[in-house]
Amino acid sequence: MDNARSVNKSGSSRKKNRAPLYAAVDLGTNNCRLLIARRRASTFRVIDSYAQIVRLGEGLAASGRLSEAAILRAIDALTAIRRKLKHHGVGHVRCIATEACRKAENGATFIRRVQDETRLSFKIINPKEEAHLAAIGCHDLLDAETDLFMVLDIGGGSTEISFVDLSKQQDRSVQHLVKSAPIRAWASFPLGVVTLSESFAHLGEADAYPRMVAHARDHFEKWSDGTCYRDTIQTTSSHIIGTSGTVTCLAGVHLGLEKYRRDRVDGLWLERDETDAVINTLKVSGLAGREALPTIGKERAGLMLSGCAILEAAWDTWPAPQLRVADRGLREGLLLSMMHGGKRRSGSRRGRRRRSRVQAMKSAVQAEAVE
Repeated sequence: MDNARSVNKSGSSRKKNRAPLYAAVDLGTNNCRLLIARRRASTFRVIDSYAQIVRLGEGLAASGRLSEAAILRAIDALTAIRRKLKHHGVGHVRCIATEACRKAENGATFIRRVQDETRLSFKIINPKEEAHLAAIGCHDLLDAETDLFMVLDIGGGSTEISFVDLSKQQDRSVQHLVKSAPIRAWASFPLGVVTLSESFAHLGEADAYPRMVAHARDHFEKWSDGTCYRDTIQTTSSHIIGTSGTVTCLAGVHLGLEKYRRDRVDGLWLERDETDAVINTLKVSGLAGREALPTIGKERAGLMLSGCAILEAAWDTWPAPQLRVADRGLREGLLLSMMHGGKRRSGSRRGRRRRSRVQAMKSAVQAEAVE
């Protein structure tokens, strides 16, 4: 009996001492993603993940609204996410929504409906925060010998680009980047794999592709704050970090993978001619050929060319020597922000009491969200 009590007490102690779980939920124009992790030193260990193509922004460009079919697909995915949060007993949850909810007339109404039906509370973040989180999420891929990085985040409804300049940054730790990422310029463009595909759907692929490239390039070249980096990024001390399904799928095809493997794709370096060769293969293959590729499949095949057009236009505008593939982005940035963001201190006793009450209310909401 004594031994049994000792074992139980020890097991209980280990459970209490275990680091808390954090979860990041990213609801985009095309995908809905979850990442659950536990902090480990300056990074984290993934406990569970989930990703589902929900096509939330389908038809948004034409109607200006989220359709009921898209809403139901998203709520179905978020219900599955809520079950995972409950199963793992996650204590810290942050949920964000991006371009589709920013643009839709019924975006805020949809977010309220999500909270009513799933008890998940979402914040519709602005493009600047989206670019910032994507840059933080890619911190592990910031090469120590490189000073300037262009982070290219191709989404379903928009594309975010930011220039991260570390040339005067002595502290390159994730903690410092979370609190003060040296983003010198950033912009959000109304170019996404869903919106661009729908805009040129009336054309055949052979005609649509060059027009999509020209359309995207025109948007990029009008961004004066970004084009001033055109000459700088051509040097050997700069490169592009591509974070999106387009770039990771393209990398999978380049490697000839029979099954997607994050350990092979994340961090992969690609030269421009290697990327152009894969894009040409995808164009020649046609829709059916792309569907047959194991790292693309049926759900992504129809969106790959629009993503490739955005990538090609960005690389034309900012001709960096190389591109580094990132199978990471907003979710990772969210997790790192929660883990390393620190806490604000109030200078007054009254302020501390108010903060305590607010924190208690937030804890209650979080507890309710994962019951």
